[in-house]
Order: sequence, then C-alpha cells, then structure tokens
Amino acid sequence: MAASRAPLTRDGLRVRIVVQKVRVAGTEYRVIRPAGALKNGALYKTHSHYEMYVDRTYGRRIGTLWLLAARSPRSLVYLPMRTTRVVPGIGEDGERPLDLVLVPRTAQLRPSRWKRIRAQLRTGRAARELHTAGVPARDLPDLDADYGIPDDPKAAGTFLLRKEIHAETLLLTGGAAAFREGAKEIFAVTKYGPPAAATGLYISGACNYHVCRPVYDWGLDPQNMRQWEQLHVEFCPQWAR
Repeated sequence: MAASRAPLTRDGLRVRIVVQKVRVAGTEYRVIRPAGALKNGALYKTHSHYEMYVDRTYGRRIGTLWLLAARSPRSLVYLPMRTTRVVPGIGEDGERPLDLVLVPRTAQLRPSRWKRIRAQLRTGRAARELHTAGVPARDLPDLDADYGIPDDPKAAGTFLLRKEIHAETLLLTGGAAAFREGAKEIFAVTKYGPPAAATGLYISGACNYHVCRPVYDWGLDPQNMRQWEQLHVEFCPQWAR
C-alpha cells in the first residue's frame, strides 16, 4: 500500500488479503479479509447512525476492499474493525464498536449465520490463502461527482444497501454499484482529509471543522426520516502507532 502522504496511484488500489472458505449449514462461503490489522480504521454504532473513522493509509486500504467487494460477487469481504484501538475522544460515550462485512446479493447470506462463519475463520481449520489483490483504477468513480439515487426505482435499487446487525457486526448487502459508490466516499475522505487536518482549524468530530462523507441512506422512503441511519465516514489523523 502506498505511503500515507503519497498521491493516489495505480499501486494505491492494491491490498494484501487472506482468502478462506468455510461451510455452514451445507453452504460454502468464500471470505476475503485484509492480511494485516486495520490499525487506523474504526466503526461505531451511535444512537442514530454509524460512524467510520479512517486515516489516509488505512482509509485507502478499506476503500480498496470495498472496490474488491464490487468485483467479488461470490465472496464476503470481512473487515475486522471492532478491536481497533479507540479513536481519541470517540467510543467513550455509548458508541458501540463493530466489525464490517460487505455481502454481495448473490451470496444470499443469512445474517444469523455470520457468527458461525466468523468462528470457523478463527479456529485455524479453514485453510488460509495469502494474495495481493489489485483493482483497476477505472473502478473508482470520480471523487468529485455528486451522488444521487436515480429516479427510476429499478435503477435506484442497484445503488442501495441493506443493513443488518448481527454478532457485533454491521452487514451491508448490495451490488457492485453500491460498493463502488461507498468506496468513492471513503477515498474522497482520504484525499481531502490530510490537507484539512494540517490546518489549525481541524477538530476531529467537530461539525464544519473536519472532513467527512455520508455513505447512503438505506433505500427507505426519504419522507420517513425517522428510520434513517447513515453511514458517516470521517477522516481522523493517525491515532495508532
């Protein structure tokens, strides 16, 4: 992975991964996860939405895994983020740390099976294959393009994610377009966050003084805001050494 201060290049869309296969309830699942710990990437459930914090290096790694999910219709992409060291000033007021799993619709995963899948991944019985995965730069949408759900319901459905919480994990189910759009927002945070954080005005978690992006609502009627829970991605300067 490129150094944290380097501009985004083709090599910035490569990530070391571990691939494992496990069988649960008669179904085999292929699971992709990063080969190393996501030291500077954290995910929390707050009282009203979901907060993800990333620095540039690990944000790019996470964004690349989202792009990889878009290209892997038969694989679950597992991002262990629950045990990341606490972000300074975050996770101390009722926020609930979570792991993240990106689930292609074609996998037809029942969320209730995730806990058993994760347990098998940890036992050491599932063979581990180490790879370097590369994603073409063309897969990353324009970081400055506005996001808007198409008016046509069928077209809009390709951009939407379904969420489930199970076993301390946020499971997001969707298609390639949805995962690419999510990756775009994460990469935008890694692009614009560092120069903003270099100024004296930058305050992590302070409205109007940090760099962040929203990743979707969940396909609900926009008039029914009571059910709206946003995935919010914020740039956080490196907090783990």
